[in-house]
Amino acid sequence: MSATTTPVTHVWRPSSARRLVLDGFAPVARGATVAAPLPLTWPGKDPADVLDYELDISAALLGNDGDQIASVAVTSQPSGPADLVVNSVTADGATLVFWLSGGVVGTTYVLQVTVVTQAGRTVGRALLLPVIALATTTAPVSALTTNTGAVVSDQNGNPILLGA
Repeated sequence: MSATTTPVTHVWRPSSARRLVLDGFAPVARGATVAAPLPLTWPGKDPADVLDYELDISAALLGNDGDQIASVAVTSQPSGPADLVVNSVTADGATLVFWLSGGVVGTTYVLQVTVVTQAGRTVGRALLLPVIALATTTAPVSALTTNTGAVVSDQNGNPILLGA
């Protein structure tokens, strides 16, 4: 008897490690002062990363079962040639998934997101995404280098320092 090989399909799910949940919409007593909520901030990314980032707006839809995201507008600031790129945005019910790439190290990008639901609700938020060097590190100035500028390292990958 011969075996047949069948390709396997996989269900893709976004990473929960990069998930932001919209702040609640709790009622506030008249005359009460409420502190502004902290900005929603994703964990930092490296410029070489191309990753999925989520925004869950279900708090804005509580009590309105069946309402879901109809459209979304996204802008990223700053926006120059080497800056953050919004590759795509998809929606699943009350959750948005952003695929983001690029960015300049040391820059915190502001994604201005405006969501419109099927029932006509509009929710706008500013989301922060810091870009930091995670994949590469710079060698100290005192590191031993070759004629071509490559850093000379020991058997553990640590740079060899002059005068050490």
